[in-house]
Amino acid sequence: MPDPILILPYTDEWAKEFHSIGCQLREVLGNIALRIDHIGSTAVTGLAAKPVIDIQISVASFTPLAAFKAPLESLGFSYRAENPDKSKRYFREAPGDRRVHIHVRQAGSWAEQLALLFRDFLRRHPDY
Repeated sequence: MPDPILILPYTDEWAKEFHSIGCQLREVLGNIALRIDHIGSTAVTGLAAKPVIDIQISVASFTPLAAFKAPLESLGFSYRAENPDKSKRYFREAPGDRRVHIHVRQAGSWAEQLALLFRDFLRRHPDY
């Protein structure tokens, strides 16, 4: 049976958690990560959300995979090769760790831009 869906009121802790994880990602990825962005519901101030920190890492290319896979795995994230969404490479937290979804997308791609545009729209239009 799947876990129940939990929606929590917004908390500033989500931004702090992203910052902490983002700093670790920047340290291990260096210039491989062209951008590291907080996306998803927890990135929108005031929005109730599932307490999952979604992070988008923008890279120049998906190849070689090891360029970002090994550094992410060194932080405990596990690669989900079976992910059907071919517009990204997907990683999850280690079992028992805080829920984090890492979406690695190609810089400039439609998928990368859509995630940022949607987040920014919700930030600018809190009535939606």
